[in-house]
Amino acid sequence: MLFSSIEFLYYFLPTVLIVYFLVPGRCKNLVLLAASLYFYFYGEQSLVLLMLLSCFVSFCAAILIDRYRERAVIAKSVLAVSALFHLGMLGYYKYADFFLSNVNHIFGLSIPLLRVALPIGISFYTFQIMSYTIDVYWGKAKLQKNPLNLFTYVTLFPQLIAGPIVRYTTVQEELDTRKHSFEDFSYGVYRFVIGLSKKIFIANQLGELCSIFRDFDEKTIVFYWMYAIAFCLHIYFDFSGYSDMAIGLGRMFGFHFLENFNYPYISKSISEFWRRWHISMGTWFRDYVYIPL
Repeated sequence: MLFSSIEFLYYFLPTVLIVYFLVPGRCKNLVLLAASLYFYFYGEQSLVLLMLLSCFVSFCAAILIDRYRERAVIAKSVLAVSALFHLGMLGYYKYADFFLSNVNHIFGLSIPLLRVALPIGISFYTFQIMSYTIDVYWGKAKLQKNPLNLFTYVTLFPQLIAGPIVRYTTVQEELDTRKHSFEDFSYGVYRFVIGLSKKIFIANQLGELCSIFRDFDEKTIVFYWMYAIAFCLHIYFDFSGYSDMAIGLGRMFGFHFLENFNYPYISKSISEFWRRWHISMGTWFRDYVYIPL
């Protein structure tokens, strides 16, 4: 279910908002969890069980890490097993056929491909789950003893399929107690409309131009330049539009997600570009991969 679809805009989102604000505070996370699971099930059916399994593994791993914090070997072993599980699942679903096809090409083999269906959003929820267990291990995040809250954090539908990558430390307080106000809700609606407009009026139209270019047989130099510019703007407005919608939806429900794009095309260098483009992904790899290594 896409944010720009009729099903989401006219049926799913209004229903969730009405139920969410009608139920008492202690039930709001339950409403979000149920809505998020339905949102994911709508597009993935049985693969929702894979996401729930990942949540359960992370929940148990964090409990063991916290319990054996004084015994570094055990805590580190649990963290390693948890990370290998999540990375293994990500690698299997994203790169198994890529690996087999390259082995076939290099060694002249004919190993049949697995034709594994790629779960939507597996990269986003895998990185979010790993950030939780790693931060618990580092002592940066408090152990979440309530599985409802942790599962809600991982499956939260505003950022589940297209980001931004929301770290547990960003929303850990809001998972337990969050405030709702007219100002936050109105800003959320405004931000969602901005993102939806980017997606519908700019990204989709530029995408049509790119499709026309690829299907056209006779291409001129001017047409190549038009395609290059259109493609760059298409991927930016598509991705940043979804990020805007996610941030806006989060604000409607009381969550404050961090920004994911900061005018990347005004950058003066490649390094500055990557600091401005998909910020949540870049900072995730910086903090959990590059710096530790």
